[in-house]
Amino acid sequence: MNKKLLASVLSVAMAASVLAGCGSGTASTAAPAADTAEEDAADETADEEETQTEEAEDAAALAYAGEINLMHYSTSEESEGNGGSDGFRTMIANWEEAHPDITLNQNVLANDEYKTQIATMAAADDLPDVFLLQGMNTKSWAAQGLVLDLTDIIKESPYYADYNTSYFTPFLDGDKIYALPALTGGTCTVVVYDKQMWADAGFDSFPDNWEDVKKANEYFEANGIEDAIAFGNGGQWQANSCFLSTLGNRYTGKEWFQKLIDKDTSAKFTDESFVKALQFTQDIFASGVFNEDFNTITNEDAREYFIAGDAAAFIGGNWDESYIAATLLADDEEKYNNLGFAVLPQPADATEDPLSQNIGLGYGLAINTKVAEDPDKLAACIDLIEYLTGPDFSDYVAKNYALGGLTKVEDVDLSSFDSVVQSFYNWSYVDTTTCEIYDSYLDPAVWSVCNTDLQSLMNGDMSAADVAADVQKAYEENYLGK
Repeated sequence: MNKKLLASVLSVAMAASVLAGCGSGTASTAAPAADTAEEDAADETADEEETQTEEAEDAAALAYAGEINLMHYSTSEESEGNGGSDGFRTMIANWEEAHPDITLNQNVLANDEYKTQIATMAAADDLPDVFLLQGMNTKSWAAQGLVLDLTDIIKESPYYADYNTSYFTPFLDGDKIYALPALTGGTCTVVVYDKQMWADAGFDSFPDNWEDVKKANEYFEANGIEDAIAFGNGGQWQANSCFLSTLGNRYTGKEWFQKLIDKDTSAKFTDESFVKALQFTQDIFASGVFNEDFNTITNEDAREYFIAGDAAAFIGGNWDESYIAATLLADDEEKYNNLGFAVLPQPADATEDPLSQNIGLGYGLAINTKVAEDPDKLAACIDLIEYLTGPDFSDYVAKNYALGGLTKVEDVDLSSFDSVVQSFYNWSYVDTTTCEIYDSYLDPAVWSVCNTDLQSLMNGDMSAADVAADVQKAYEENYLGK
């Protein structure tokens, strides 16, 4: 039934395109046979017909007049220091203005609350019409029939040729696509550091190895600076997203995690390479280079340690970098101009890519399958998600924040940005290599076990081998067996 309705929507759109082409052709062939006055009249008629055709096409594509429920986490507070959220909210406002007959009922929650609420709604089969789908939920929610298969819609999109198709990976189940990757393609693991503080400690740039970080920490402690690096794992997910998924890649390489995604049983969480990554995580968080309360404070708290000068560096995501930069630019321009960016230092026993950092679009805009029961409403929802992830959004974040989205923007002009913004752009998209964000894939139940155990590991209460065994068991029960 849903496939038939979807086919109807696509047929209407195709018919509208054909009619627009015919109208244009008729106007151009009529003009040569007319005298000057008749040509003017014909031109006016052609213009009117073209306008009417465009209006008819718009009406055919968006015949819906009613309500659409949209749920996301781009709060007004977050948009003040986050280019992706600002761009997202700006596009929403633009779309609302362009479609006055459609009411967007927005349910906007903070990120952590959003994750909890959307999972509750999915469990009750009560998802909103349009919502942000986290990559790790794709396969299970698709299997339950909760999210609409967007494969044909995406491939027929007028923007498809400009999409960075690598961003679709977290939203695939087999060869089917269930969301349009949304917001900005940014890192989850960037080291933001104060160049002057590290220069004072004897380093021209942030160290590329952890032994030098430990040496610098001795200097910082002796000079009243509490910590070398600030980190917050109070929400539990931060150690996974903002540390382990990059550090793990340094030990396992990219193919290992891809095998886990592909359900290739030759890769396991209990493999020696991953256990080594867990062991290093435990050791480095016990070394004293991080703030002692790393497991009780959030990344928002930790970045305030850095802003206040209580820590010489901070590890977090691109959203944290945006906030830090905006705050310092407003309140402490000297410290702002000393901002530097680095990848995680390489552990001594790691053998894989030392320049890797995890980057991607971990959320995508999805449509509730129930929407397909109303073809007009479905067409409006499709138009909405295509606009919110399309070239207008990418142009906006590129020009205003030097960030990238799903749609490619050629030749981003960085000349209007200062050296800090240019530096972060080049660090994000030019000078480093990429790996996957762990919790954009697999299943939430896997990461729930992993994230809980990581806190115990970092506190010294669990061994690396026991954590690996727990995660492998959760993987086999909740992902491999489905």
